[in-house]
Amino acid sequence: MRLAAAAAVVLALAPMAPAETPPGPAVPEDDPGTSLMEEGAKLFFRGFLSEMEPALDEMARAMDEIAPAIEEIGPQLRQLAEMVGDFKNYEAPVRLPNGDILIRRKPPSAPVPLIPLPGPNGEIEL
Repeated sequence: MRLAAAAAVVLALAPMAPAETPPGPAVPEDDPGTSLMEEGAKLFFRGFLSEMEPALDEMARAMDEIAPAIEEIGPQLRQLAEMVGDFKNYEAPVRLPNGDILIRRKPPSAPVPLIPLPGPNGEIEL
Protein backbone atom coordinates (compact mmCIF):
# COMPACT_ATOMS: atom_id res chain seq x y z
CA MET A 1 0.00 0.00 0.00
CA ARG A 2 2.84 2.40 0.81
CA LEU A 3 4.35 1.86 -2.63
CA ALA A 4 1.05 2.63 -4.34
CA ALA A 5 0.65 5.79 -2.23
CA ALA A 6 4.19 6.88 -3.09
CA ALA A 7 3.51 6.27 -6.76
CA ALA A 8 0.34 8.39 -6.58
CA VAL A 9 2.27 11.25 -4.97
CA VAL A 10 4.99 11.04 -7.60
CA LEU A 11 2.41 11.01 -10.40
CA ALA A 12 0.78 14.09 -8.95
CA LEU A 13 4.10 15.92 -8.64
CA ALA A 14 5.66 14.95 -11.98
CA PRO A 15 3.16 14.01 -14.69
CA MET A 16 4.65 11.70 -17.32
CA ALA A 17 5.40 13.19 -20.72
CA PRO A 18 4.33 11.30 -23.87
CA ALA A 19 6.98 8.83 -25.01
CA GLU A 20 7.33 10.43 -28.45
CA THR A 21 8.19 13.85 -27.01
CA PRO A 22 11.97 14.34 -27.00
CA PRO A 23 13.36 15.78 -23.76
CA GLY A 24 13.86 19.52 -23.83
CA PRO A 25 16.60 21.54 -22.17
CA ALA A 26 17.07 20.79 -18.48
CA VAL A 27 16.38 24.39 -17.46
CA PRO A 28 14.41 26.60 -19.85
CA GLU A 29 15.95 30.06 -19.97
CA ASP A 30 12.56 31.80 -19.85
CA ASP A 31 11.40 29.87 -16.74
CA PRO A 32 13.44 31.02 -13.74
CA GLY A 33 11.21 29.00 -11.34
CA THR A 34 12.52 25.59 -12.46
CA SER A 35 15.86 24.56 -11.05
CA LEU A 36 18.19 21.79 -12.14
CA MET A 37 17.37 19.91 -8.94
CA GLU A 38 13.64 20.01 -9.70
CA GLU A 39 14.20 18.80 -13.25
CA GLY A 40 16.51 16.05 -12.04
CA ALA A 41 13.97 14.92 -9.45
CA LYS A 42 11.21 14.85 -12.07
CA LEU A 43 13.36 12.78 -14.43
CA PHE A 44 14.32 10.41 -11.61
CA PHE A 45 10.72 9.82 -10.55
CA ARG A 46 9.54 9.40 -14.14
CA GLY A 47 12.18 6.71 -14.64
CA PHE A 48 11.29 5.13 -11.31
CA LEU A 49 7.61 4.97 -12.22
CA SER A 50 8.28 3.51 -15.65
CA GLU A 51 10.40 0.77 -14.00
CA MET A 52 7.82 0.09 -11.28
CA GLU A 53 4.70 0.16 -13.45
CA PRO A 54 4.70 -3.59 -14.32
CA ALA A 55 5.17 -4.57 -10.67
CA LEU A 56 2.41 -2.21 -9.55
CA ASP A 57 0.05 -3.60 -12.19
CA GLU A 58 0.80 -7.17 -11.08
CA MET A 59 0.25 -6.21 -7.44
CA ALA A 60 -3.11 -4.61 -8.31
CA ARG A 61 -4.21 -7.79 -10.14
CA ALA A 62 -3.18 -9.94 -7.16
CA MET A 63 -5.09 -7.69 -4.77
CA ASP A 64 -8.20 -7.94 -6.98
CA GLU A 65 -7.93 -11.74 -6.87
CA ILE A 66 -7.67 -12.01 -3.08
CA ALA A 67 -10.19 -9.27 -2.24
CA PRO A 68 -13.19 -11.67 -1.93
CA ALA A 69 -11.29 -13.95 0.47
CA ILE A 70 -10.18 -10.97 2.59
CA GLU A 71 -13.78 -9.69 2.79
CA GLU A 72 -14.95 -13.15 3.88
CA ILE A 73 -12.45 -13.51 6.74
CA GLY A 74 -12.38 -9.83 7.67
CA PRO A 75 -14.46 -10.12 10.86
CA GLN A 76 -12.29 -12.96 12.18
CA LEU A 77 -9.11 -11.01 11.42
CA ARG A 78 -10.49 -8.01 13.32
CA GLN A 79 -11.25 -10.23 16.32
CA LEU A 80 -7.75 -11.68 16.23
CA ALA A 81 -6.18 -8.21 16.01
CA GLU A 82 -8.21 -7.05 19.01
CA MET A 83 -7.17 -10.10 21.06
CA VAL A 84 -3.48 -9.89 20.15
CA GLY A 85 -2.93 -6.14 20.25
CA ASP A 86 0.67 -5.52 19.14
CA PHE A 87 2.10 -8.44 17.13
CA LYS A 88 5.63 -7.44 18.18
CA ASN A 89 4.86 -8.97 21.58
CA TYR A 90 4.52 -12.48 20.07
CA GLU A 91 6.79 -15.16 18.58
CA ALA A 92 6.21 -16.54 15.09
CA PRO A 93 3.27 -19.01 14.92
CA VAL A 94 4.05 -22.74 15.28
CA ARG A 95 1.86 -25.50 13.82
CA LEU A 96 1.57 -28.52 16.13
CA PRO A 97 1.33 -32.12 14.81
CA ASN A 98 -2.41 -32.19 15.61
CA GLY A 99 -2.99 -29.11 13.41
CA ASP A 100 -3.31 -26.53 16.18
CA ILE A 101 -1.47 -23.24 15.74
CA LEU A 102 0.41 -21.88 18.72
CA ILE A 103 1.32 -18.21 19.02
CA ARG A 104 3.57 -17.71 22.05
CA ARG A 105 3.90 -14.39 23.82
CA LYS A 106 7.47 -13.09 24.05
CA PRO A 107 8.85 -12.65 27.57
CA PRO A 108 8.72 -9.03 28.68
CA SER A 109 11.98 -7.20 28.11
CA ALA A 110 13.78 -5.35 30.87
CA PRO A 111 12.81 -1.68 31.00
CA VAL A 112 15.38 0.71 29.63
CA PRO A 113 16.43 3.27 32.24
CA LEU A 114 15.66 6.80 31.10
CA ILE A 115 18.04 8.44 33.58
CA PRO A 116 21.71 7.43 33.63
CA LEU A 117 22.61 5.54 36.78
CA PRO A 118 25.35 7.07 38.96
CA GLY A 119 28.81 5.50 38.90
CA PRO A 120 30.55 3.95 41.94
CA ASN A 121 31.52 7.37 43.34
CA GLY A 122 28.16 8.98 42.59
CA GLU A 123 29.29 10.61 39.33
CA ILE A 124 26.98 10.88 36.35
CA GLU A 125 28.57 11.17 32.92
CA LEU A 126 26.76 13.66 30.73
